[in-house]
Amino acid sequence: MNHTTAESWRHLRDAPHLPRAEGRIAAIDLARGVAIALMIVSHAVSGLLGLRLVPEWGMVPVHLLTKFSSSLFILVFGIALAVAFLPHARGAGWTRRRLKLWLRGLEVLFWYKALTVVEMLPLYAPEDILATLLWNNFAIWVEILGFYAIALIWVPLALPLWARAPLWSRLAAMVLVTALAAWLQGVDFGGNDILKALLVDHEDHYAWGQLSRAPLIMAGLLIGEALLRCYFTPAWRRRLVITLLGLGSAMLAAFFVLAAIGGEVHAALMAVARNVGKHPPGLAFMLFSVGGALVILAAALAGGERLSRVLLPITLVGSDALKAFIFHIVAIFLVLRFLLDSWQVYSYPQVLGIGVALVLGAAGWIALTRWIGANK
Repeated sequence: MNHTTAESWRHLRDAPHLPRAEGRIAAIDLARGVAIALMIVSHAVSGLLGLRLVPEWGMVPVHLLTKFSSSLFILVFGIALAVAFLPHARGAGWTRRRLKLWLRGLEVLFWYKALTVVEMLPLYAPEDILATLLWNNFAIWVEILGFYAIALIWVPLALPLWARAPLWSRLAAMVLVTALAAWLQGVDFGGNDILKALLVDHEDHYAWGQLSRAPLIMAGLLIGEALLRCYFTPAWRRRLVITLLGLGSAMLAAFFVLAAIGGEVHAALMAVARNVGKHPPGLAFMLFSVGGALVILAAALAGGERLSRVLLPITLVGSDALKAFIFHIVAIFLVLRFLLDSWQVYSYPQVLGIGVALVLGAAGWIALTRWIGANK
């Protein structure tokens, strides 16, 4: 066995030994901000106009690009956990940090339920809203918060195990969880569609399954580990960027190859734009969404602090994702749809403009609240 092979096997047996980040990594905020900005634009279109009225050029390519958002958001969730919490998961202060994550989960849960009311208020009767609050049904646009609220219950319990596990077992866990989630798609859960939706997605509900999306969190943890080792050394950062760019490009290429084999590339792109394969996750949708997310992540890491400053509004949005999420849901559903009765009032270019304005408005709101807090 040569030296390179022996070194590779040694790394596969190693548990992560991570340095601590040298301050906040703005590139993570930028990547998260891109995910949220794409989500806000997508929600403005679907929440104020509806996909059936979007012109074909709006679906492909414009609305198609927003499909990178969900995968990028979950990847960055795992990255942020690795950067901020994983180096401490084996230390004496872990109990306090675990409590911090659980309390954050309670905060997200509160806003998930509050924004469920805001989303449903213009659309549904009070009894339907109450049923959704009691998990007898699901909303649509705010369900990603429900995913994070539940994830923040179990992830703090899993992080110490992840921090002690050798690399081979972490990679194996990703494969096994992916296979388990796929197998559970064929199980009817005794007719309990809500439980199935919470665990592995359900085609009749717009919920995000914990097991279905857990491999993305795990991938984010692995990228976060690499980021801690590489980000502050330019040569190693370049290698990480090239690796992520290569993986993302390969996934996008695989999507187009599969679409070409089927003979309908444009139809495949339209299907992704219309969320076919999003709930539950399908191969084509995930290849496109995760591939694009990795390319965006590579660009954010390559740009680093300089690009984060150039795109400061996006970085601001990413630095306080929950506040940005609250801002745009309230603006779309409480102000525009409920108070101003603006459902299908605006053209597609106008709702795109509203989406961009909401991104800038969220950035301004975050900056304003921080300024107020600093000057009290």
